[in-house]
Amino acid sequence: MLVKSSDESLAKYGITHAQGAILLMLSTGKYSTAADLARETYTDAASTKRMIDRLVARELITREPCAHDRRLMKLHLTADGVELSKEMPKAFCGVLNKHFSDFSAEEIGFLKSMLRRLLASGTPTEKTH
Repeated sequence: MLVKSSDESLAKYGITHAQGAILLMLSTGKYSTAADLARETYTDAASTKRMIDRLVARELITREPCAHDRRLMKLHLTADGVELSKEMPKAFCGVLNKHFSDFSAEEIGFLKSMLRRLLASGTPTEKTH
């Protein structure tokens, strides 16, 4: 539901939710390779590569060999990619605001608390019974 709404919101930019997420992640400077992006988005390498290929074709990102390991390709936003990435927080927040508009402040606070607990608890496979 949120991904579909994000896709609809980002259609005016000609990108999908997944592509917008990649642009946003690259803009933070914390991620610079396809492997980083695949790991962080829980997406398989082939799907991530296809998304990157589309963004390269649109001239929103570039691939450059790493200076220390020529086998590794570093991803960089182009000037157009930087400009478009600046729109992503507003677009994603707009989608969330739309879907949470009927929630009270107390309900949103409770949801945030529960999500923090969920994240802190790790995955079910990490727990022992």
